[in-house]
Amino acid sequence: MRLAWQSQAKVEFAEALKYYRDQAGLDIARDFNHAAMQAAQRLLEYPEMGVKSVHGARRFVMHDYPYTLIYRVMPETIIIVAVAHHSRRPGYWAGRR
Repeated sequence: MRLAWQSQAKVEFAEALKYYRDQAGLDIARDFNHAAMQAAQRLLEYPEMGVKSVHGARRFVMHDYPYTLIYRVMPETIIIVAVAHHSRRPGYWAGRR
């Protein structure tokens, strides 16, 4: 099993890192990065651990940060389709493949 990030998810992740770096400092940004990478690794180990969501996706809440990883489980790949902030409109990512 391998991990892939949809391009818009990469942008959302980079924007979140920049926000934390600019607003809370480098240590918090590093912690957010570590938490996200750790969550992604857990998804590789246990692909079905996220809650089933709409549009064939699953969601994994990052408990220390107001973000959810939205992902799809494919035969050989976990695809992260969104790094969704909890204040964003639910399902805004639904058209992503």
